[in-house]
Parts: sequence; structure tokens; C-alpha cells
Amino acid sequence: MAQSNYFSRIFGSSPVTPLQKHIDKVVLCVEQLIPYFESVIDNNWEQAASTQAELVKLEHEADEIKNELRLNLPTSLFMPIDRRDVLEVLDLQDHIANKAKDISGLTLGRKMSLPAAISGGYMEFLKRCIDATRQAQVAINELDELVVTGFRGDEAVRVKKMIEDLHIIEGETDEIQVGLRADLYKTEQTLPPIDVMFIYKIIEWTGDLADTAQSTGNRLQLMLAK
Repeated sequence: MAQSNYFSRIFGSSPVTPLQKHIDKVVLCVEQLIPYFESVIDNNWEQAASTQAELVKLEHEADEIKNELRLNLPTSLFMPIDRRDVLEVLDLQDHIANKAKDISGLTLGRKMSLPAAISGGYMEFLKRCIDATRQAQVAINELDELVVTGFRGDEAVRVKKMIEDLHIIEGETDEIQVGLRADLYKTEQTLPPIDVMFIYKIIEWTGDLADTAQSTGNRLQLMLAK
């Protein structure tokens, strides 16, 4: 009983509240990549470092929410959604924030700018991947309404449409990524080989943002199907 009371004090009455707080913080973290890479492209490393520090701060705040949930989510509390589903969605959201920190940390640590031939394409790719995380956020923030309606009815239909839109966005990121890799391939002979290797890695990790957002939507879709 004491654990249940503590959980309620921390997160309120809704068992999905911490997931929503976490995804909101995760999206704020990921969105920092846009001004961060604008500074990188301008070779303004002082501003890039400042933005990356804010990104890391937000990632740490998301970790605090994650850790509180993991430590205090009761096994005996009656919840309208499965405890395992809550924790699996939380892990996926956590992966998004971690990947944003990895992307910024690698580029800042190496002071690794992007070739002019791909910088515009990369920013388009990054922004669309962030759109995918925002779409996952929109869907997760409907969980309260889904609980109220028992994961049925018009609300369930509406969330399914949100997840379908998320799949469309992720598909677009895949297409942009193919073109971006092709552009890098055309110019890679003019770049130091080690830089090329790391740029391909950054492109891959950026794509992971959208892939993991889609996986979050897929997990929510499974919850709807139960």
C-alpha cells in the first residue's frame, strides 16, 4: 500500500502519466538536434557545445523520470494496461533520447562537420526523423483517453490512424536516407576515410530515431489489439 501511495504522489492517479511525462521530455531532448546541427554546419563549435549541454541535461531529466517509474511501479497495482507494456514503451522512448545524446556526443567530440554536399539533405532527414518522434508523442499522449474508453471505439480508431501516419513518416525517412547515402557516396573520395565512416554512422543513428519511434507505435498498436 505504501508503494502504491508513493507512486501516486510521484506520478498522479494515472499509470500512464509517467510515460507521457517521459516522452514529452524525450522529444524536447531530440528537438535540440536541430539547432545543434545548424551550429555544426556553421562550424560554430562554441554554440554547438552549449546546445549539446542542454540536450544532455534534458536526457538526464528523462532518465530521472524513467528511473523513478522503474523503481516505483508496483507489481500489485491494478492497472488498465499491462505493466510489461508500460516498461517496454518506456525502454523504447529511452532509446530515442540516448541516441540523440550519442549523435551529438560523437560529432562534438570529433568536431565533425558535415560536407556541404549533404548538409542540406541531412537537415531534411533529421527534421523528418524528429517528426516521427513527435508523432509517437502524439499517440502516447492519447493513452489516458484510451484507458477511459477501454481501448475501444472512436478513440481507438483515432489512435490507429495516428500510428498509420507514423508509419508513413518513417517510410519517408527511409527514402530520404537512401538519397542521403547516395549523395555521400558521390563525394566520399574527397573526404578523409575516417570522417566518411563516422558520417555514415551519424546517418544510421539519426535513422534510428525514426525507427524507434515507429517501434513505439507498434507496441501501442499491440496494446490496442489486446
